[in-house]
Amino acid sequence: MSLLSRLFNTKPDPREELRPLWHRTVELSRTPALYAEDGVADTVAGRFDMISAILAFVMLRLERDRLDVDNVFLTELFVADMDGQLRETGVGDVVVGKHMGKLMAALGGRLGAFREALASADEAALEAALERNVTMADGRDTTALARRLRGFAANLAAQDSAEVLAARISL
Repeated sequence: MSLLSRLFNTKPDPREELRPLWHRTVELSRTPALYAEDGVADTVAGRFDMISAILAFVMLRLERDRLDVDNVFLTELFVADMDGQLRETGVGDVVVGKHMGKLMAALGGRLGAFREALASADEAALEAALERNVTMADGRDTTALARRLRGFAANLAAQDSAEVLAARISL
């Protein structure tokens, strides 16, 4: 493909179809009950933890139906959003890549931890994965959060993938 045809490509960005799902993921991660009732720390770290946790659960659901391309596009939307957030908070061009690498590693770690925990029949497995991956408020444990997120995973599992892709998901 020539340079000119790439520059003037009129094909729509394939990520745009998934933007509503990305926005819904962020919206769900901001659910007040996660912080007030379930004990997630209402801090920058706690909010990032919930965005990446909710995204991981959505991606695991899409993975079940082998919708890997959609997961790639969701990941790209995550990267673009986090990159913008880092830049807004004053992280400079020189180190933004290093920060993004850490955020991507965190998302990947959560995917693996939650995949294993959801596959386990042991209720404590998800609580343990959340203890390692979510910043909780002082004195709070992950029991209520694990119950809520296991229910979220069950709801996602019961939904048709088209419904999930259309962002018709709830916590």
